[in-house]
Amino acid sequence: MTHVRVLPKDDGPAGWTAILPPRTPRPALQGEARADWAVLGGGFTGLAAARRIAKARPQDTIVVVDALSVGEGASGRNSGFAIDHAHTLGGGTAATESARGQKRLYTAAIRHLRGLAETHGIECDWRDCGKFHAAASARGAEKYLKPLASELEAIGEPFEWCGRAAMSEAIGIDHYEAGIYTPGTVLMNPAALVRGLGDALPANVTLYERTPVKEIAYSGEIILTTKQGQLTARNLIVAANAFMPALGFGVRRLMPFVAYASLTAPMSGEERTALGGRRAWGITPANAFVAPTIQRTGDHRILFREQIIYRPGLSFSAAELTRVRARHKELFRARFPMLDGLALEHTWGGYLCLSRNQDSVFGALGENTWGAGGFQGIGITRGTIAGMLLADLAMGIQNPLLEDMMRLARPPANPPRPFTDIGVALRAAWEAWAERGER
Repeated sequence: MTHVRVLPKDDGPAGWTAILPPRTPRPALQGEARADWAVLGGGFTGLAAARRIAKARPQDTIVVVDALSVGEGASGRNSGFAIDHAHTLGGGTAATESARGQKRLYTAAIRHLRGLAETHGIECDWRDCGKFHAAASARGAEKYLKPLASELEAIGEPFEWCGRAAMSEAIGIDHYEAGIYTPGTVLMNPAALVRGLGDALPANVTLYERTPVKEIAYSGEIILTTKQGQLTARNLIVAANAFMPALGFGVRRLMPFVAYASLTAPMSGEERTALGGRRAWGITPANAFVAPTIQRTGDHRILFREQIIYRPGLSFSAAELTRVRARHKELFRARFPMLDGLALEHTWGGYLCLSRNQDSVFGALGENTWGAGGFQGIGITRGTIAGMLLADLAMGIQNPLLEDMMRLARPPANPPRPFTDIGVALRAAWEAWAERGER
């Protein structure tokens, strides 16, 4: 039996959720329930797995349980980028083939999500506008962008090199030395998308929200004990990402971090004119641990995500949010001096999960138990395709994309704590100093 050590908690609304209409959550599990499949986690991964099983096996019953309401967890707290290729590709023949595989995976995820958004009329500010991967310094352009350009050429991926003038014209601020524009990334409100996916599940899927799991037991069948009930199932899909180690899976292989973001009020007409640039755009920084990820939304807001901090305890305080909000204001004003009066309406934190080599936990975790986590900050696409393929793997369905996914399923073990904590802290301090030009 596994006693769950850390449960997700309500950390206050993310800006993405706060700007949406109110939604009534599905009821929590009460009493006893049975299912052929239990899916633990109602984010992009869990919902993709549940939908895949439901479509392939319409006679089976599937139950999804989430500790929070759908859209309130990590899936609704990210930057809203459905990335279609890796941030960094590496070098050599093996890395090039891995990059081609990741492109196939993420493109399939985007195609899947686009189809669902269109079929079910999910209003999520979906924008096929691509993104810029940008460096603020000449050193950053040389170190990060030029190798990326070479590798994009190697895999036949279209891109456009943008110098300082082109970047300024596209986004309206003169901050970046250079950027690589790739057209395949999609921007959206992630909370709206995942809420829509949860509300459009097939009829043989039952979703229980605000149902944290306290214990997992194996006795021929799998028994999930919750605060107010118990779910018994023949099979279990674990889709809890950063919380997987707290559930006893991926321990010492996955590292949870909290990423902080802010969202502005909508820009006025005068502010939009003062900023200029394209109507909608997104920027991923050359080094995400040092510089912000930024999105200009379809309703004329600015999403500003900055500061990614190692949080093995999976918690952060209101005081820390206050400190981050002040930091974001300072950095935002430095980049957008023409928007000095634009308020940061919302600031929040959300968890992401990394490994030392950028691989994920994926596959069988035990008898009749499968799981995936550690999506390296690209959870909309990597998490979605992982859920789809995890379902195929669990059902024994052949899928050529499984080979691509298995290439990303070798995260190494970390040293025991506190050595991992010390190593991460030292690396973060070094990155902040060495890459200060990217601020």
